[in-house]
Parts: sequence; C-alpha cells; structure tokens
Amino acid sequence: MKMEMNKVGRVLVVLLFMISAGACAKKAVPTQPGFGPGAGGTSGGYDTGRMGEGAGGGLDDARWRELGINSEAEKQEFLNKAESFENQDIYFDFDSYALSEPAKRILDAKVSFLKRYPKVHVTIEGHTDNRGTNEYNLALGERRANSALQYLKNSGMNAQDLNLVSYGEERPLAGGNDEASFAKNRRAHFVLSY
Repeated sequence: MKMEMNKVGRVLVVLLFMISAGACAKKAVPTQPGFGPGAGGTSGGYDTGRMGEGAGGGLDDARWRELGINSEAEKQEFLNKAESFENQDIYFDFDSYALSEPAKRILDAKVSFLKRYPKVHVTIEGHTDNRGTNEYNLALGERRANSALQYLKNSGMNAQDLNLVSYGEERPLAGGNDEASFAKNRRAHFVLSY
C-alpha cells in the first residue's frame, strides 16, 4: 500500500511539473502601455487614444519640440505619417526571413521617416503563421524582426533606437487556416514610441 502511494505521489509530482511547464511555455511579452496590437486605435497598433483628442493631446510642447515639431500642422503631419508607418508591415515567404524587394522598398520609406524624426524609437515585431512548433516559430519571428532591424541599421539608423521582439504565432493578424491567412501572418510589424 505504501509503495502504491509512493507511485501515486510521483505521478502527481510529474503531472504538476508538466502542467506548470505548459503554463510557462507561452509568456506574454510586455509592451509599453498604449503601444502594439490591441492597444486601441487601428489594427496596426497605432493608438489614437494615447494622443488625446486632437493632434498631440498626449505630448507636452517640450516633447514635441524635442521631436522637431513646432506647429499644429507639423503635429498633424507627424501623426499621419506615424500611423502610416505602423500600418505598413513587411511580409515573408513560408519558412523564410529573407527580405523581398517589396519589403526593402517599405523599409526604405521607414528609413526616410526615421531620418525625418530621429528621436522616435521603433520596436520591430516578428510574427509567423501557426505551422511549426512554438519554439521554432518564436525563433523564426526573431530572425524576421532581426532581418528588418539589420536593414534599418545598414541604412544608417541608430541601433539604440531600434528594438525587436518575437511573438511567433501568438498574435495572428488573420485567423484562418488557409494560405491567404498564413501569408498575412508571416510578417514584421513596426511600433513607434516617442
């Protein structure tokens, strides 16, 4: 009887370990409040609410001047360009982190924005479709984000202003299990902070 209780105890310990390991397998990556997908605003992660009602409601005048923005018209131009910046992802082929020519053109436009507003910081998020293991997809998402980061660095951007995070398959843009949905999820997304 004592031996059976010992076996049951061992099985319970193993089960508890497996359950706790499974619960730890997928951790949410913290983001700054108001940034990233699901933060509000448009689907690209741009949160118009964080800026308040009207242009620049969330930043004080000193911060706008630090960004090189001195008038209401410049604020509105910046906000429009920032929204466009965040809403334009780059996409990857299946199981690839190589940048396509269309992706490079999008990144070149992002470089122009970042050169115009050098005090802006960017987080590059790597995403994958849901095929493959969690570990593999997190690694692939990181390689995708890193490809974009390296391109921006090679274009003269300051590495201190660029961050990356991999979400793997955790934040799909499209929920289907078809090639069109998979293609939408194989992306790098860009989130600004300023």
